Amino acid sequence: MTDTPEASPPSPTEAPRTRCGIIAVVGAPNAGKSTLVNRLTGSKVSIVSPKPQTTRFRIRAVVMHNEAQLVLADTPGIFSPRRRLDRAMVAAAWESTQDADLALLVVDARAGLTEALQSILSVLKRSRAPVWLVLNKTDLIDTKRLLPLTAALNEQIQFAETMMVSAETGDGLQRMLDMMAAHVPFGPYLFPEDDLSDLPDRMLAAEIVREQILRQTHEEVPHHATVETEQWEERRDGSVRIDCTIYVGRASQKAILIGDGGSKVKDIGRRARAELETLLDRRVHLFLNVKERQGWDEERARIRAIGLEDIG
Repeated sequence: MTDTPEASPPSPTEAPRTRCGIIAVVGAPNAGKSTLVNRLTGSKVSIVSPKPQTTRFRIRAVVMHNEAQLVLADTPGIFSPRRRLDRAMVAAAWESTQDADLALLVVDARAGLTEALQSILSVLKRSRAPVWLVLNKTDLIDTKRLLPLTAALNEQIQFAETMMVSAETGDGLQRMLDMMAAHVPFGPYLFPEDDLSDLPDRMLAAEIVREQILRQTHEEVPHHATVETEQWEERRDGSVRIDCTIYVGRASQKAILIGDGGSKVKDIGRRARAELETLLDRRVHLFLNVKERQGWDEERARIRAIGLEDIG
């Protein structure tokens, strides 16, 4: 591992200059990208679940560190696409590397050099931005396995830096922040300093509901459901009413989501409402409606509604 060369600092007669850079966070599904971004941000900006392909579109999280603004682009896990939705998700992930100052390849250290990771590496070789290797979940494996894995991965790409971290425990993240802040170029901030994310509140509400669907349902339901915020009403008492529609592909999925006597959707709503009240720091009135919409994941309008660009 080598230290990243720094840009020349301002001379003593110059005013202090700020740094700012876009950092793409890419990797296979379930590598821990969203957990890493949330931990670096110190707040929840991406939903997290044990299921793969949780993140569906690019979310920019803003981290202020050592006079530098780090704009982390959390991306969908890269996999072999089948549906129109899948193709849009993968395109969003690769697009994030095109305008980035730095790309972080997050690897589940337990899984090692998988076929999916091999495919990602073959594309990252053409990256114009420097690529750093981030071995995640290192707290869960024998440290003796890390050096051989690092060597095997560096045979594929000559990574500019290699970091061994645990997004879950925070191990290694302070050094990672210091290094990123020293690497990004001098320049003005892209976002106000108190911003945490570019995710609009309406989309945040939909994502929090979807997170609970991922956590509370199983089998085919989680990845065949999408959520849209249909209404956002500010109330005089400072609270907000949010109406969300959950779309699923089949009647059987709708029945599972609703549950006996509406028990499942009520539980999803209760948990999502509590999460939103914490994030928004206000009282939330959340209303959920479940609709069957066969083939929604092939509809251009639905794909655009969840923040993705339809690529056909």
